[in-house]
Amino acid sequence: MARYTGAVCKLCRREGQKLYLKGDRCYTGKCGIDRRSYAPGQHGQGRKKVSEYGLQLREKQKARRFYGVLEKQFRNYYDKASRQPGVTGENLLRLLERRLDNVVYRLGLAASRNEARQLVRHGHFRVNGRKTNIPSFLVRVGDEITVRERSLESPRVKELLERAADNTAPAWLEYDANQVKGRVVDLPSRDQIDAPVQETLIVELYSK
Repeated sequence: MARYTGAVCKLCRREGQKLYLKGDRCYTGKCGIDRRSYAPGQHGQGRKKVSEYGLQLREKQKARRFYGVLEKQFRNYYDKASRQPGVTGENLLRLLERRLDNVVYRLGLAASRNEARQLVRHGHFRVNGRKTNIPSFLVRVGDEITVRERSLESPRVKELLERAADNTAPAWLEYDANQVKGRVVDLPSRDQIDAPVQETLIVELYSK
């Protein structure tokens, strides 16, 4: 499965805001955008005027990087969202939110989406009792996400479970710390999705 393997902090710098791609580091003074709040590259400090197309492109890139998907996969999500009834932009964000790696992160079982993706790929989670190691797996209402029993012995997983007990999951998810189990209780509405993007600009970009 293809994935971005370059420097992560420069992605936030390019978008001009924190995307929280490195977990705990983003909350410290080591955060790249706190240290250098301008775009990366030789001309990063000189970029000011942005065209309408540039604004639309930046929103699309921001959404891709926020959820950790590459261009072709993102376009497939958009095509699927455009075929669904309702508002295309909200459908797109709803699909991205339903990715298993994002759900694991939202439940507090990973410090970042990148870590959630890695944990899923390594088979640490089960969906409805079945091993699922595909980060892009789309959860449905009623699905239960649990940690594989053998993974409970991992020091890192233990640490994450302790943090998850204090985490507040979004309203469309629920987490039972005693049973170490998360559940999808509803599909996310737009006001429950905290992605810092204007999805209407993405729709405008792809509609051209």
